[in-house]
Amino acid sequence: MDELERIAPESDDLEDVAEPREPTALERAFFTPLHKPTSPWQVVGWWESRRVLYNTVVGGAGVVTTAVVALFSGGDGPPPGAFIIMPVVYGIAANLGYTLGWVVDLTLRKWLGRHADWAGPALLRYGFVFSVGLTLLPIPLVLFSWLVRTIFAP
Repeated sequence: MDELERIAPESDDLEDVAEPREPTALERAFFTPLHKPTSPWQVVGWWESRRVLYNTVVGGAGVVTTAVVALFSGGDGPPPGAFIIMPVVYGIAANLGYTLGWVVDLTLRKWLGRHADWAGPALLRYGFVFSVGLTLLPIPLVLFSWLVRTIFAP
């Protein structure tokens, strides 16, 4: 068997070929082709058209985190009022960070011109991953604390 046939064997059987599918909402939002706006308002519009999805996913991660912290923190967790105030403050901070994304995007486009078409999609993807990761970060910390308390409880 030659090298090419080993890597890509010839086959008349097309059943193994996957049918094209519609991209998911996350794929459409985060893996779009380069955005080539002609005005600063189009840059802002591109970002703002994705804010609801960002808030939904980061907010969902926040709900999961809040539930895990409430269940596993025991008496060492935050006071009950904090479970109302902290998500609001965190949501405001997350949205300020999101807004900073299009501010940085506009700044890069001003400095680099058309060479900055990659900036918006890259900033959105990295900022999204950072925001979700930061939102979920308390979960392993609380679970580790719970595990230590459970194992070494007097």
